[in-house]
Amino acid sequence: MQDAERPSKTRRKKDMHALQSLGESLVELSAAQLAQVEMPEDLRDAVLEARRISGREGKRRQMQYIGRLMRDVDPAPIRAKLDEWRGQSREATAQLHAIERWRDRLVDDDAALTEFAREHPGADLQALRAAIREARRERGAERPPKHFRELFRLVREAMQPTPSV
Repeated sequence: MQDAERPSKTRRKKDMHALQSLGESLVELSAAQLAQVEMPEDLRDAVLEARRISGREGKRRQMQYIGRLMRDVDPAPIRAKLDEWRGQSREATAQLHAIERWRDRLVDDDAALTEFAREHPGADLQALRAAIREARRERGAERPPKHFRELFRLVREAMQPTPSV
């Protein structure tokens, strides 16, 4: 009966490798990012030590040690924070897709600017018009997409929520 509840050796091994991989991601973070991640002090010390180690075998052993320490930690908040920084959170991904759709519509459709201005009243329409015009020229002349990227930046700024004072 107890055997049915216990995960298989393969499952446990996969879980351990996943935790070790998560630990490797922690080692690759900047000092500022690492400071923002909630974790036990012994794990933080092990991550900092792994950064200091330069030898291949020593680093491998340290990463295994980090994986072992990770077994006692809830990995969900760490994964969520890493996903947020990687821009892979669902909200961030959806926001980027929305910005890309607006940018493409603005370049392809003249009437889209009016609709965009209605939905985002704080947008700099003059800068948007100029960027749209230049992006269209770039596309026609097959030049690098400098203004296309600039249009993305302008759309992103206009779609950012305004901070309440």
